[in-house]
Amino acid sequence: MAVFTKGLQQRRFCLMDGMLLCLLFVVLYAVLKLGAGMGVSFSPEQRPVIDLDPLGLPYYAGRSLLRMFIAFGASLIFTIFYGYVAAKSRTARKVMVPLLDILQSVPVLGFLSATIVAFMAFFPGSLLGVECASILAIFTGQAWNMTFSFYHSLITIPKDLQEASDMLHLNWWQRFVHLELPVSAISLIWNGMMSFGGGWFFLAASEAITVLGEDIHLPGVGSYLAAAVDAGDISAMLYAMAAMLLMIFLVDQFFWRPLVVWGQRFKLELSESETQPVSFIYDLLHGSWLVNQIFRWSIYPAARGFNRFMDTVANITESGMQVAEVRWKGEWLRSVFWGLLGLFICYMLYRPVIGAFSMLYGIGTSGIIEALHLGFLTWLRVMAALVLGALWTIPAGVWIGMNPRLAEKLQPVVQMAAAFPANMIFPLLIIVFVNLNVNFEYGSVLLMMLGTQWYILFNVIAGAMSLPNDMLEAAAVFKIHGWKKWKSVILPGIFPQLVTGFVTASGGAWNASIVSEIAGWKDIDLTATGIGAYINLATAAGDWPKIVLGITAMCVFVVTINRLVWGRLYKLAETKYHLD
Repeated sequence: MAVFTKGLQQRRFCLMDGMLLCLLFVVLYAVLKLGAGMGVSFSPEQRPVIDLDPLGLPYYAGRSLLRMFIAFGASLIFTIFYGYVAAKSRTARKVMVPLLDILQSVPVLGFLSATIVAFMAFFPGSLLGVECASILAIFTGQAWNMTFSFYHSLITIPKDLQEASDMLHLNWWQRFVHLELPVSAISLIWNGMMSFGGGWFFLAASEAITVLGEDIHLPGVGSYLAAAVDAGDISAMLYAMAAMLLMIFLVDQFFWRPLVVWGQRFKLELSESETQPVSFIYDLLHGSWLVNQIFRWSIYPAARGFNRFMDTVANITESGMQVAEVRWKGEWLRSVFWGLLGLFICYMLYRPVIGAFSMLYGIGTSGIIEALHLGFLTWLRVMAALVLGALWTIPAGVWIGMNPRLAEKLQPVVQMAAAFPANMIFPLLIIVFVNLNVNFEYGSVLLMMLGTQWYILFNVIAGAMSLPNDMLEAAAVFKIHGWKKWKSVILPGIFPQLVTGFVTASGGAWNASIVSEIAGWKDIDLTATGIGAYINLATAAGDWPKIVLGITAMCVFVVTINRLVWGRLYKLAETKYHLD
């Protein structure tokens, strides 16, 4: 503490601190100004109009960024709570992990169809209802990948660290703060970066909404791009792409790069690598007198108070749990509890499930068989996209993750490539497909791969960066090189993250089928035969029976594959391929 106080005394307020103070006020003012625009009046006659004048792009970019960060904050809270409960309770895990499989397979347009009407009814006459639906759609593009990553980090914590926490008699809160959250930090940061990129991918679909026969365009870069595509205005499309690239670059440099540098302190290793990632913004904030004063007088006291409160709660709850365990010996009591919980869930889901079954019954057997056939075709495209993406993302991710200097140079490039919405360049690819007479049944695989390969890349990078340096040094001492090194060190070391990458990429590919199996440019419309195009067309037409059938068929395929393939690989990673 004395060293910390001495360091603070040596710092002085300087010009850079003044600039940071001005920037802080500008950001706060911008958030208030942009937030005020979310609650303006809205009605079928009074809708936002997207102006293709490039001077309006800064405002549109701010609105999009605000939605992205609100959705990301909600995704982070959901990730920590959901992932923690699923990892700690074996009983809850049996329900929560399959439910997460279903959630990640439900397409963004499916969430929009089900939620936008409800939010508009909840906020009548206000644009806030549509804004909430849009933020929820972005949330669905971010949360599932982060949750899978955090959950898998918790179930693969090295056994020696778990035993050490038991010997120190840490309560659940102390264990979470001092062990579980630090161990999962690197993977959570990189998957958060990827999830943020997933939000960019569906930005246009969540801002330019065509649902139930209604066209709603929220102010944002995604809706600006959609308006430019509808108008066939190439210059406006290029302006939107430039704005998107600038936003991605600024978010990477001011938000993600400092987090990557900060996260290196949580790497599990006995010897430190000679080269470490650096960030000018991180160094600036770390050495700032203003930032340190803010931490000293506000953040640190609040964190200490919250930590003491949670520590007290943890001690009380653990004492209660010990008493409850004595009373919980009878299996019948546990069965009664879960039975009552199941009855409550069935009661809550009764009407939606009955409504869905009545819709499916109205479609008939032939319609259901058609949907399953379309789902099988989309599954083939998903598998092709995963294989083609893995061929380059695994070696590239290991190369980047094991070379900090290279990672420092390539991270902005990779982040911009991953975060840049691939559907923004779909119109250009459609023109190429038409000119080269490419069959869109196969060309749609390329569109799908452009949006999902990054899940594998970012998880592989996180896994390679988490490899202990002492393990790599041991491999060098024993002269383990080439394929033998890959087989004995690298692939086993990154296996948990690789499985997470495949699972989230698979879910992302299913979700991306909505926008990759049907695409257009001006008067050119290309459609591939699959469940994604089926749901897209049904959503645009407001055909609820087909929407429910398409989403149900997609969920059936995703859950079946996850149970038969990815679930077994997760178990293998948990029991065999993790660092101890």
